[in-house]
Amino acid sequence: MAWQETVEQTVTGLGFDLVDLERSAGGLLRVTIDLPWAPPAEGQVAVERFVTVEDCEKITRQLQYLLEVEGLEYRRLEVGSPGIDRPLRREIDYVRFAGHVVDITLKAPIGVTGADVAANRKKFRGTLERAEDGVQWQVVWSDAPEPKPGQRVSKKRVAPPLQALCFTLADVQQARLAPIVNFKGRQAHGEATPD
Repeated sequence: MAWQETVEQTVTGLGFDLVDLERSAGGLLRVTIDLPWAPPAEGQVAVERFVTVEDCEKITRQLQYLLEVEGLEYRRLEVGSPGIDRPLRREIDYVRFAGHVVDITLKAPIGVTGADVAANRKKFRGTLERAEDGVQWQVVWSDAPEPKPGQRVSKKRVAPPLQALCFTLADVQQARLAPIVNFKGRQAHGEATPD
């Protein structure tokens, strides 16, 4: 059994999900964990739980024993949470973060002609949504610049047109949550920020 599978079994056996596993040439072994997530029941609000330092310590201790038994050479072991730019790899990640702003990089340019999107564009930032067909995903964005903080916006201003790109998970090279920081504190998803 490969050491990657052993690490994944250990992490999942302790009640966590393995988000990422990275081994660098300098001897760093980085393990990214998260708490398991399941869609909330209909009519219920999802309660977001976060990985704690104690969780990381527990995984670190267990992995140190495991890696010693497996004889895997490493200089430093880091166990941490996914952070604000969490990678999206599995279908459940897309379901969990639908409605959030994401950065998507496609494997190949979209090749659309006669549209407002450049034919060689592979990177997009926008809101992740389920496509109307219920199978594909889409990212919705506007290329209009965001108003600067403190800038007054006219109520008569015409909203810029939104664009959408449909894709399947097989089309995606890399997807991450966009690292957007709100210094006004945590809010429930979809809650407006008071000015």
